[in-house]
Amino acid sequence: MTLGEAEIGSTVIVKRIAGDAAYKRRIMDMGITKGTEIYIRKVAPLGDPVEVTVRGYELSVRKDDAKCVEVC
Repeated sequence: MTLGEAEIGSTVIVKRIAGDAAYKRRIMDMGITKGTEIYIRKVAPLGDPVEVTVRGYELSVRKDDAKCVEVC
């Protein structure tokens, strides 16, 4: 399952980040790293962006970015 597919109100853990090195680095700079717990706060009406809580702060992630973060 990806971050974009996770249900609102659920807490997930990052398993893997897909993409090239520069893309992975950009995602990791946001605080989304392997093993990080992420709470799905809400999703915009059209599905983009996804608002999450990670490491104690709120973050909005674009739908394309959320598809590349594999969670469980």
